[in-house]
Amino acid sequence: METTVAEDQAAGPGRPPAPRGARGAVARLLRAAARPLRLPGGRARRWAAWCAVPPLAVVSVVVLCRAADTDGITPIPQLLAFLPWLLVPAALGLLLSTAARWPLGCGWALAAAAATGWFIQPYDGGSPPEPRGPVLARLRVMTANLEFGQAREGLLSALRRERPDLVAVQECDARCAEALGSAAVRKAYPYRSVALGDSAAAGSAILSRHPLTGAEGVRGTLRMPGAVVRVAGQRLRMQVAHPMPPMPGQLDLWRTELGRLRAYADGRGGEPTLIAGDFNATQDHAAFRAVLDTGLRDSARATGVSRTPSWPSATAPALGAQIDHVLVSRGLRPRTARFLDLPHTDHRALLVELDLYGPQG
Repeated sequence: METTVAEDQAAGPGRPPAPRGARGAVARLLRAAARPLRLPGGRARRWAAWCAVPPLAVVSVVVLCRAADTDGITPIPQLLAFLPWLLVPAALGLLLSTAARWPLGCGWALAAAAATGWFIQPYDGGSPPEPRGPVLARLRVMTANLEFGQAREGLLSALRRERPDLVAVQECDARCAEALGSAAVRKAYPYRSVALGDSAAAGSAILSRHPLTGAEGVRGTLRMPGAVVRVAGQRLRMQVAHPMPPMPGQLDLWRTELGRLRAYADGRGGEPTLIAGDFNATQDHAAFRAVLDTGLRDSARATGVSRTPSWPSATAPALGAQIDHVLVSRGLRPRTARFLDLPHTDHRALLVELDLYGPQG
């Protein structure tokens, strides 16, 4: 191929002559398309670009698992519990990419932040229609994890102050059971089902102002008792939730026990049903959404506080995850939900006010 002297001089010593015609246009287009993909020049800018990659990669993997409706492997379930806070590393990635003048990094960070923001919206999967007919009773339901029974005095104070009708207690040890068996508590809550376990974390209890009969609970490593409560002539199924947490090496156990809670919810029939407790899962976990998809409503979601953290109490409500829930079927309509601080526990208690309706068609 021949080139002119001017073209050879423009190419410079040691450089190939510039391509001409269609081949030259294609080459220029390829170079332009690849330019945003290249890391920027300059040591400081290149360093900033490389530093942007890890946080953006973490956010991307977690959000992709959320979009794929899977909880993945460790550490994905643990990070999913704090999904709204992934906006922080996404913002860091955007800041570093901007400092590096890296177009691809900026676009990546904006896409990761947008996807995270999309999934921050309250999950509204299989929520049942609003109940119909007359309201038979208004109930106050509380769930509280006492952290090895340490918060029993705080629970007793909350019971006197808030006067809930139904109470689900997790991590109730022998000292907790003794406190709940006092004359004052028995007078306020004459009906109960207490199931102690082989450790301080394993026990659970149900307290009720209304008559109840024990029912077969959900099988788990930690005790999860069930009961049938009779309120204004209406049967109400109640189940305590306390599956194992998603610890490294125990994800299959966590999924299995949440799956048993889902099976309980799916087999409830037409009776009003509530499941209350420490689910060790948030709305961003696929295993928990599967429980909701049976047609249960999350009371916190229904009353506008779906992202209020309940754990760990040391940083809530500024930082944390909502893993304590009261889930209800169609015959129950949540009216209000409040999180309460109890001393000596890493969980906040949840108090929900519900309307109980008659049988639904």
